[in-house]
Amino acid sequence: QVQLVESGGGSVQAGGSLRLSCAASGYTYYTGCMAWFRQAPGKEREGVARILTGSGNSYYADSVKGRFTISRNNAKNTVYLQMNSLKPEDTAMYYCASTLRACSFTRERFDYWGQGTQVTVSS
Repeated sequence: QVQLVESGGGSVQAGGSLRLSCAASGYTYYTGCMAWFRQAPGKEREGVARILTGSGNSYYADSVKGRFTISRNNAKNTVYLQMNSLKPEDTAMYYCASTLRACSFTRERFDYWGQGTQVTVSS
């Protein structure tokens, strides 16, 4: 019933930009928490950005602070991740996640996940 669908991934050269989108259906996420995680091969899934859909308050991992911007359009149940100044280290599968619990980067707290969209940054 609940579905999160990511889009916007692709291949880009270092220094380039991409905008990821996550469209939610089957529920209204207003007042909830949406987050972007990423996972590279052989590594743990890590949180990169999160946002409270009501207030718009956001938080970023240090590794992306100043380069990535998370935003939302509540009328469309959609969250975005604008990724600028991309580095090869940003290469990963990017996942959108949603929770009505406390907003954090604790994976176990997220109830719904998208299937991911691949981001590849070349040097």
